[in-house]
Amino acid sequence: MNKKILYVITFCFSISNSFSQIVVSTSLEEAINKALTKSSSIKNKELEIEKLQLQEKGVWNKYIPRIEANAEYMYFDNKLSVNLPASSLIPIPGAPVFDGSTSFDNYGNLFNAGIIAKTILFTGFQIENGAKAIKEKTKGTEFLKESEKDAIIKEVINTFDQLSLLTAVEKLINDSSIRLETETKRVTRAIEQGLAIPYDRDKIKLATLELEFKKLELDGKRKLVYKKINYLTGYNPTEIEQVNYSLVPYIITDQNLSTENKQEIKALESFKSAYEFLLKKEKGTYLPTLGAFGGVTYSSLFDAKATTQVITGINQALYLGLNDLTISNNWIVGAGLKWELFAGFEREHKMHEAKINIEQVQNQIDDTKEKLGLLLDNNYVNYMVLNQKIDITAQQEKVASNNLKLAVKQYKEGLITISERLEAENDSFKSAVNKVNTIIEQRLAAIETIIATGELSKKLDK
Repeated sequence: MNKKILYVITFCFSISNSFSQIVVSTSLEEAINKALTKSSSIKNKELEIEKLQLQEKGVWNKYIPRIEANAEYMYFDNKLSVNLPASSLIPIPGAPVFDGSTSFDNYGNLFNAGIIAKTILFTGFQIENGAKAIKEKTKGTEFLKESEKDAIIKEVINTFDQLSLLTAVEKLINDSSIRLETETKRVTRAIEQGLAIPYDRDKIKLATLELEFKKLELDGKRKLVYKKINYLTGYNPTEIEQVNYSLVPYIITDQNLSTENKQEIKALESFKSAYEFLLKKEKGTYLPTLGAFGGVTYSSLFDAKATTQVITGINQALYLGLNDLTISNNWIVGAGLKWELFAGFEREHKMHEAKINIEQVQNQIDDTKEKLGLLLDNNYVNYMVLNQKIDITAQQEKVASNNLKLAVKQYKEGLITISERLEAENDSFKSAVNKVNTIIEQRLAAIETIIATGELSKKLDK
């Protein structure tokens, strides 16, 4: 297995014209997709995107005519006072009527109904710019969603790598246990023959107990890793055990790494565009708003009565009545213009606020580019260092393994002590674990480097 890993490393580094790829197996890819589907954070981002899309539609829908239907009934009872020029009745010439202020007592019924359609024709491009602003905000939110996907992909791969480390450690513990069990049997026979002392057996027993202690720690760590994978993907233990892949280093061969495609930068640029459209929208408030309306109404005044005070000249009140007055099928078509010439500097303040928002986002873009550039350099340097460490740890493992084989032979021949024999066992164990752990760190550094370029999804390959 170790030779196979070294061969893969050597082969990958020998390819000069290949592209950087994060190679995942089919089962690991399925686990990643499960995690992406299960993520509450991504679900909320998708819901936020859906809300923004609805808001954009709502803005465009302002151009769709509004149709309103209304019906009203009213009973009125009031007193009306008028002051008309003096008049006279024809039968009684010279007798003034409505001389000075005259009062009327009125009551009756009024019914009105109609259907009116209203639509906006022009708003100074406020609707267009407002909709474009929401669309840019939607794009920015989508970029942030992709950024969260990268973080989840990294978390899933690294967590399964930790599980692979525990599996490798378990194998090393079992191999050491088998060798120590063989040594125990050999020492026991030697003690019976007077060729060894109980001290050697006790030292081996102590080493065996230490391995048992490591097994207990291993089981506890595995349970925690299983719980984390279950949280990320929803997998049960059986499904987790079915995820298989080779724990080999990831190779980055791209020479020109850049943060230009980083999702966070694209998101900020989209948010900046959104504020720019909002600024244009505020400028549109200086232009008039034009609308049109049309419809049909029905109005009726019925059973109406009016009573005057006593009229001078005839010495009696007038009683007036109206059975019915109806205006039917009253068609209405028209247009209206509203132009707010002065709004108390409210528009100027909103435009100033929009300009401040644009400047703030631009500052964030500049700062983020610098920070991401430093992060990319740091991750790539760490990746290169770990590549060299992998080679060193592989050599250490090989030397420690050879030393262990030699120590086993020398101890059998009585050339070294039991402490030296167990020390060789411990060195072999540590070097093997260190090599696997370094590979995992290298894989994580490679993923973080590619994440800093914003191209992790493109680099995934199965």
